Amino acid sequence: MGLAVLAHQGGWDEALLVACPVLLFAGIVWHAKRRAVKQSQTAPADED
Repeated sequence: MGLAVLAHQGGWDEALLVACPVLLFAGIVWHAKRRAVKQSQTAPADED
């Protein structure tokens, strides 16, 4: 029954198969950018 549930459900299941990885990747990029900004703000500036 598992594959029967995912077959021909009006397109919402295909949309989830695309949207989930895209949202996951966007979340990873957002988190990495946030960490980079936070690290750049707390890093001591070189005054040489």
